[in-house]
Amino acid sequence: DFVATGHYSQKGTIEVDGNYVHQLLAGADANKDQSYFLCQLSQEQLAKALFPIGHLQKSEVREIAKQAGLVTAEKKDSQGLCFIGKVRLPDFLQQQLKPKQGNIIQISEDFTDYQHHQLPISKAPQDWSQEELDSICIPLAYQPSQGKVIGEHRGAHYFTVGQRKGLHIGGRPEPSFVIGIDTNNNIVYSGQTENHPGLNRWALKLEATEISWFNEHPTFQKEGILKCQVRIRYRQPLQNATLILKGNEHFILFETLQKGITPGQFAAWYQGQELLGSGVIAH
Repeated sequence: DFVATGHYSQKGTIEVDGNYVHQLLAGADANKDQSYFLCQLSQEQLAKALFPIGHLQKSEVREIAKQAGLVTAEKKDSQGLCFIGKVRLPDFLQQQLKPKQGNIIQISEDFTDYQHHQLPISKAPQDWSQEELDSICIPLAYQPSQGKVIGEHRGAHYFTVGQRKGLHIGGRPEPSFVIGIDTNNNIVYSGQTENHPGLNRWALKLEATEISWFNEHPTFQKEGILKCQVRIRYRQPLQNATLILKGNEHFILFETLQKGITPGQFAAWYQGQELLGSGVIAH
């Protein structure tokens, strides 16, 4: 009748207009909260889900396992993908996707096209037009002529925006990050320092067909705007933001610059401990 999972998440149930509505809530252990991974569940699925350890701290779960004599009680936390076994993700990808040598091109921090990503802080979220939001959400499309070759890689498809490790670029005064990927031409674009303007953006756009709500907020239904907290990757601290509906498009406008906004990843929005909804990051 139900599916019990080991996710560090919790479920609440409230009554709305005579109907029971289920809520997805953060796990009690803030360091292990896994609600983000469940952000695309439906009400029907959540109704049948049980989270028996969501109200516990990880240390309490280990103690229960120890008392039960389970061999995993002292096992080190897994940092990999459980469904591929004891294989590092880069190694797994190289087993599935053939290496293809290409250039790593560094883009300067003072690249002139960054100007359109600047945000007039004094402007209220509701005053942005759809065109203005689009302009700051679209990542820059770099060209090889705009930078210089500083190294080589074994396949652009192995990298993700915001990645720092695995570039293997030596002799640089500052850490290098991936700021753009061109898989068609097999080019990885990089920039130095985590403050590089190509790495940080104020806003993101969501795929129109990939919006999911557990329980759509009445304020958003009425006004098309919602103050909330947003997470764009697992274990990222919640970020203050505004969810905005303009036309048929959903945007998230942050109060602070966000590093490594990555197309294809999920953005999940919360109020307090409740995860209200999520969407796939566009572009």
